Amino acid sequence: MNDFHFVTLEELQTHRSQKWREFPHEILPLPVAEMDFPVAEPIRRTLIEMINKSDLGYLSTVPELGEAFAGFSLRRNGWTLDPTQVRVAADVGVGVVETLRVLTEYGDKIMINSPVYPNFTTWANETRLEIVDVPMTLSETEVNGSPWILDWDGIEAAYKSGIKVHLICNPHNPIGRVFTREELQRFVDLAHANNVWIISDEIHSPLTFKEQPFTPLLSLGDDARAVTVTVTAASKGWNIAGLKCAIIVTQDAQMHERLNAIAPATHYRASLLGAFATVAAFKEGEPWLDKLMVQLDSNRKLVSELLAEKLPHAKSTVPHCSYLSWIDFGGYEIGDDPAGYLVENAKVAFSAGVRFGQQFSSYVRLNFATSPDILEEAFNRVARALH
Repeated sequence: MNDFHFVTLEELQTHRSQKWREFPHEILPLPVAEMDFPVAEPIRRTLIEMINKSDLGYLSTVPELGEAFAGFSLRRNGWTLDPTQVRVAADVGVGVVETLRVLTEYGDKIMINSPVYPNFTTWANETRLEIVDVPMTLSETEVNGSPWILDWDGIEAAYKSGIKVHLICNPHNPIGRVFTREELQRFVDLAHANNVWIISDEIHSPLTFKEQPFTPLLSLGDDARAVTVTVTAASKGWNIAGLKCAIIVTQDAQMHERLNAIAPATHYRASLLGAFATVAAFKEGEPWLDKLMVQLDSNRKLVSELLAEKLPHAKSTVPHCSYLSWIDFGGYEIGDDPAGYLVENAKVAFSAGVRFGQQFSSYVRLNFATSPDILEEAFNRVARALH
């Protein structure tokens, strides 16, 4: 029996985060990717100890961070890494942007594979890069348990066209897809053949379910390490995004040296509390994470059951990672903005699919990292609005 604790709706409505301040209380908010669960005890203990000691000064070097991440990666993924090649940034977005500033020049091309986290576009625009989108497509033939497949002809053409960077999301937000070892190796081979860098956003990797093991891109060997920078954080796995700390990881001497060009202030703009909360997460947070994954597994199955029972014309694939469901409402006649329709008529907020790619306007993204009661209430509201 999993003893995971749920925060009540009344308490959640007192929270100060974007998820709970963006909408009035009559709206159930299920868009922003943060969880409605209490923080893990090792993190809570670390933060309270630092506050009680008034230990709230400037961030210094944090060798414990690389060491904690290395220990977690070895235990969780069998990946042995050099902890001295772990850098600090305020969040994954900052890590990607500052890496792009080093690896690219104005007007270079960057490839993404939509539907994908909307800030991939934001980061490319911020660094003034030209976006080349090679969308993933639905297929009757599954790859790694998912009908969402990579367009390899399009990807190879893009690599040969002169892209400078391929920005990947592994595991994938919003479709919950975990790339196979063979797919990642194919990216690496293409990168070497075409002088391309790969930046791998692996923020959702702690949240991978057991049926589809996660492969860190940098764990594939020397060829992968020579062309790859990984950016990740404990913020998604342990719900501490507001503490502002992420890591930029290399495992190649030349790549590490190249990234020494990142502005030193990138490190110091992260948070002291965030850095040591992240250490606590990676070093002591696995028991809590294991309980979380049991609850998220139950919740993803509940979402599938509720879709089948209450919204039979909506289509979705059970995700293999994280707590996000990608749902197609194209079977309902509610226009080309289902998220807008549902927030207005069902009083439930989702992320609009069009934000993840222009051709995905019939979709919404649902965050199911909340209590079963809130999920059931949300589906009841949507069902009433559509019938």
